[in-house]
Amino acid sequence: MVQPSIELSSFKFIRLNSTDSIKKFDCGDRDLNDFILNHAPAFQKHLISVSYAYANPNTGQILAYCSLANDKVAITDFKDKTEFNRFRKKNGFPNEKRLKSYPAVKLCRLGVDVSAKGNQIGSGMLDYIKSMFVVENKTGCRFLTVDAYLDAVPFYEKNGFRRMNVEDDDPHTRLMYYDLMDLAG
Repeated sequence: MVQPSIELSSFKFIRLNSTDSIKKFDCGDRDLNDFILNHAPAFQKHLISVSYAYANPNTGQILAYCSLANDKVAITDFKDKTEFNRFRKKNGFPNEKRLKSYPAVKLCRLGVDVSAKGNQIGSGMLDYIKSMFVVENKTGCRFLTVDAYLDAVPFYEKNGFRRMNVEDDDPHTRLMYYDLMDLAG
């Protein structure tokens, strides 16, 4: 739970700059912490990913962050062409538009500081990202994808993500997607 000294109304979603330096963040996962504390600015500077934070602009305190990069949902994400064709049909793609891939944005990382767990900040961050690509979509982007840690799969399912391939047997992650048409309606 958020400590009583944290007033959530003073926090805003902000895009981090390549010059921003995060001094303190702990979501309980060493890899996620290391990225935001040590690597996010370089990834942004070299145009690999962009990071966003749920932060207090006055104090610099960060309760959550995410990192986004371009991606695609492609025929190679499925065990065979038949599975990909089922995916296209399920998501309403016209038969005459037989593309081998569809535009997506990858949620590379998402972390919520341990001091803010249980306040729906992670779900709020996902809603913010989804709206970025539906309301302010600057290019074509149909899907939001994530390689979800196994213990995070229920969180992503609760937020409308589906497994890309039911036979995915990676020992650490599951490839999942959210169809942005679910919001665009």
